[in-house]
Amino acid sequence: MQQRSKLVVGNWKMNGGLVFNRTLLAAIVAGIRESSERCEVGLCVPSPYLAQASAALDGSTVMLGAQDVSEYAQGAYTGEVSAAMLLDFGCRYAIVGHSERRTWFGDTDARVAAKADRAMHAGLTPIVCVGETLLEREQDRAEEIVSSQLDAVLDRIGVARLAHAVLAYEPVWAIGTGKTATPEQAQAMHAVIRAHVRQYDAKVASEVKILYGGSVKPSNAGSLFGCDDIDGGLIGGASLIAADFLGIVDGACRFAGAGSPV
Repeated sequence: MQQRSKLVVGNWKMNGGLVFNRTLLAAIVAGIRESSERCEVGLCVPSPYLAQASAALDGSTVMLGAQDVSEYAQGAYTGEVSAAMLLDFGCRYAIVGHSERRTWFGDTDARVAAKADRAMHAGLTPIVCVGETLLEREQDRAEEIVSSQLDAVLDRIGVARLAHAVLAYEPVWAIGTGKTATPEQAQAMHAVIRAHVRQYDAKVASEVKILYGGSVKPSNAGSLFGCDDIDGGLIGGASLIAADFLGIVDGACRFAGAGSPV
């Protein structure tokens, strides 16, 4: 069985402030164990706080990320933030295609693919989000929707480059609702995603990390992260509470990779 390191990434969304951030970042840095390479941790913060977060995380094992990235390299695109700008602050990751960007800000599959392409071209690791709505799941279209979102990215960047990205399955109906896909539901869709990539390249399918996002808590982290095809989590609300985020990280660190306990 392919051994993949676990990855837990916090997504603060549009939350935070200088004083709040200082306390939260200090608590997370202090609480993160200098653990093995089998468990990696990242934080994706709002762009105005990248400098603060970069300074606070300096010297720690926690990696910095952004919540979005422009599909354009530079130019007259008011309000956009380029991949090069993110790299100036030491970002490793950039989330693309989060359901909130797709739903509220019109990020189409093609735009998500373009953002992933731009991020990778600059040297960032995109965290490419895919997922279905409740209606799409009830219509038995979940696999179709997720596969279509994934194909848009694969068609743009090619399967070989996908090995240098991270995927995140986030059922839209479980984001910020308190509802969580059961470990069985989550594992089933992660297996579908990995099998879909395997149709293009078996080696890439075995290597690419697939995170789960959707109301992950310390109480359910272990059962989710213990599934064979779930390689960690993209954490929203719980990443704003140091104790909860650290508890989720601990849940991931109990597993060496692909469902194998440490």
